Amino acid sequence: MAAKIFITGVTGYIAGDALYALNQTHPDYEYSALVRTQDKADQVKAAYPKIRIVLGGLDDSQILEDEAAKADIVLHAADASDHEGAAKAIAKGIAKGHSKEIPAFWLHTGGTGILTYFDSKDERFGEWDEKEFNDWSGVEELTNLPDEAFHRNVDKIVLETGINKADSVKTAIVCPPTIYGKGRGPISGRSRQAYELAKLVLRKGYAPIIGKGKARWNNVHVHDLSDIWVGLVEAAVAKKLDAELWGAKGYYLAEHGEHVWGDLSRLIAKTAADLGYISKDWKEQPLDQKEAFEIADFQALSWGLNSRGKAERASKLLGWKPHRPSVEEEVPNIVEEEKERLG
Repeated sequence: MAAKIFITGVTGYIAGDALYALNQTHPDYEYSALVRTQDKADQVKAAYPKIRIVLGGLDDSQILEDEAAKADIVLHAADASDHEGAAKAIAKGIAKGHSKEIPAFWLHTGGTGILTYFDSKDERFGEWDEKEFNDWSGVEELTNLPDEAFHRNVDKIVLETGINKADSVKTAIVCPPTIYGKGRGPISGRSRQAYELAKLVLRKGYAPIIGKGKARWNNVHVHDLSDIWVGLVEAAVAKKLDAELWGAKGYYLAEHGEHVWGDLSRLIAKTAADLGYISKDWKEQPLDQKEAFEIADFQALSWGLNSRGKAERASKLLGWKPHRPSVEEEVPNIVEEEKERLG
């Protein structure tokens, strides 16, 4: 019998690309997708004629419960790290519909905004920091961050489900950093952080430097990220129940390097100038926290925060080998895509 996989967020960037990678690798699986509107449902259906569309949104708790109860695997990516109600509904449904004999697998999208806790708490902005998390040797630190940390309220719902219902529900949190690269989803192929930075450079003609510009953040190509989802789905379908994979230890960082935000801003500006999109005489423009937020919301705030972690768990347990181009290599494409969007 084909595995039944229920996915939220296929009209977005992360799950859109994950669905593409999964369907390419395992077209025999039975996919269902939560989609809010009929218009978007039609677009998804056109790309994936065999997919079962579930019309609804994240506030439709009963729908989420019912679908989680029926699925063998839930891949939750639609506002997954922040929508507490959706996480509670999935937790309730997936536990109700499964047992030790027939376990289910909940693959949840977190976010490394949670790793900015110490910068945020100490009001450090654009500062160099040596702190680096590790999802293998330091997984307990990741799963026990302070309740005030970004995304922590939803992380706890997933972790507690995977621990308290460990026999019947196997959970894994995948925590991506800055994601880049062209997504292969049916609707959205655009990420945010680096792309919003490029948009600002193109619109203003300068390189924004947040604080001292020394904050660092990990990054990963979206296609490499999708390889982790494929690996976890394959482990779930094979009923691999190793405690290192799921539950209390099932917390996966996803990085293939890191960048310094100030350096990335300068590289984007230089590239835009070389392409003739801004003046050759572009300058750096310092921005404080308030100015950054007013210009580009949280995306800009993140340009001044440290979020650093080492991704070892997926490599050790799933054989994950990220190999796509680096974010620096991708910058010309990012600039060109944002220029096209701006017109």
